[in-house]
Amino acid sequence: MKQLRRSANIASIVAVSAMLAVACNNENKPHAATAVTADSSTVAIPSVMSYDIVNQYPHDPAAFTEGLEYKDGVLYESTGQYGTSDIRKTDLKTGKVLGSTKMEARYFGEGMTILNGKIYQLTYREGKGFVYDAATLKQLSTFNFNAPEGWGMTNNGYHLIFDDGTNILHYIDPSTFKEVKQLAVKDEQGPVNEINELELINGYIYANQWQKDVILKIDTSTGMVVSRADLGSIHERTGIPEASGRKNEPDVLNGIAYDAATNRIFITGKNWPKVLEIKLDN
Repeated sequence: MKQLRRSANIASIVAVSAMLAVACNNENKPHAATAVTADSSTVAIPSVMSYDIVNQYPHDPAAFTEGLEYKDGVLYESTGQYGTSDIRKTDLKTGKVLGSTKMEARYFGEGMTILNGKIYQLTYREGKGFVYDAATLKQLSTFNFNAPEGWGMTNNGYHLIFDDGTNILHYIDPSTFKEVKQLAVKDEQGPVNEINELELINGYIYANQWQKDVILKIDTSTGMVVSRADLGSIHERTGIPEASGRKNEPDVLNGIAYDAATNRIFITGKNWPKVLEIKLDN
């Protein structure tokens, strides 16, 4: 939260302080508190989103997860690293890979999403995306995207939405692959960079932030982070080691999938041995 500008008007300071105290301590109301910035404008402070672990499922620890989605009873996943990247279908309960299509060694797989029976997958620094048949995982076509890097991806039923490691979300037309708009993600501190894997849930975008054990809830009309979940305790609660930086060992939290039919949220991480079903505010 940005520091409050000092003012000679003591009454104003007291009033603002009281307002903040009420907003922060009123647990019965989900509304975010309000910060007063140096230019006297108001910025909403994201509310705290608690989490519970509902179930734990096995996950291929060799999968460097970059994209995760749940569709029609199947968990779809895009994995990264040059030479081992692929797109795959996985059985949630057993962790068994039901099918996969490997990418050429020159591509590093990144975020993916499913729209109208097709899987759209990004690459990291190659500026190229791939389109697959969701049922067979057969590659159908490729496309180019205008960003230096590709990170996470989701869709709103009309547009593909991806990020590039900054705070910008790109909306592109799935027919022409032309960009139709951008949305800047920000919170009470300003731009929120290194937005990673994305999932649209009930009209909001839930996002990982690289190298942080958090999930952000983003208002798609304003780009503001309206809620934030701190998952820092998840390693202790599940036995999944924290990121060590060593190759092929558990790395950062990355991967959010939503089962709209049963209102379930699944998360995982790069080289994690588990997929977790969690409860947020869903």
